Amino acid sequence: MDDENERAARAKKGSPFLNTAQAAFYIGLSQRTLEKMRLKGGGPQFRKHGRFVRYHIDELDAWSKGQPRGSDADDNRGGRS
Repeated sequence: MDDENERAARAKKGSPFLNTAQAAFYIGLSQRTLEKMRLKGGGPQFRKHGRFVRYHIDELDAWSKGQPRGSDADDNRGGRS
């Protein structure tokens, strides 16, 4: 796990693009969850560089900021005050 963290940190310094494993670690999801989101939709924007999938850090940040927090989402369900 530390190796992935180091790779993500180095990638952020050198290139704004992360592979799926780095992007998943960066936003705190499993790689498999990110792959499923890519197939079904609803996940962060990605790009194909040839046969490789890449995520831009700014788009990961924007997607993460756009996700509702647990307490906010819970407050809006069921019409309870």
